[in-house]
Amino acid sequence: MLREIRPAIVLLLALTAITGLAYPLAMTGIAGTLFPVQAQGSLIEKDGKVVGSALIGQEFKDAKYFHGRPSATLAPDPNDSTKTVSAPYNAANSGGSNLGPTSKALADRLKEDVDKLKAENPNAAVPVDLVTTSASGLDPDISPEAAQFQVPRVAKARNIPEDQLRQLVDANTKGRLLGLFGEPRVNVLALNLALDRAVAK
Repeated sequence: MLREIRPAIVLLLALTAITGLAYPLAMTGIAGTLFPVQAQGSLIEKDGKVVGSALIGQEFKDAKYFHGRPSATLAPDPNDSTKTVSAPYNAANSGGSNLGPTSKALADRLKEDVDKLKAENPNAAVPVDLVTTSASGLDPDISPEAAQFQVPRVAKARNIPEDQLRQLVDANTKGRLLGLFGEPRVNVLALNLALDRAVAK
């Protein structure tokens, strides 16, 4: 009987060592060598301190900064663990709101957000990504149209020419991957850091 079981045990140990140890360690080493920034979380630093990740959005409320997409992520209510509270860009609880097209709460929020944005820039159509959440609730990017839509507000808050901001948005717009995949996008954190640098000059 031991003769029949021994190959199974040896195979189990060998495959555990290969697929559970050798392969993950090799892939981690290769990723760290070929893609060192991405392997460490695509962290963004300012003055030697980590201020965020290029992969996870952040909430900007101040008028002098570009704002990202709305986030529907939640966190447990500190006062009542049976309830949740809004916690924008909470990476520990990634997900959408699960509100459907017939939801009154969703319709009310969308109307409120659209009205607020129209008051901010009445001469332009509101880009859809400024009022809709992403599936993860963590989207760090907005469309170039969404960034350009916010230029008048940021220019007014910073007292700088709109043309200067439009050039900054263009400079921080990334195109489609290999010219084919995805959509042009602007990383909000990177744009706001570039804005701070440009104003500081």
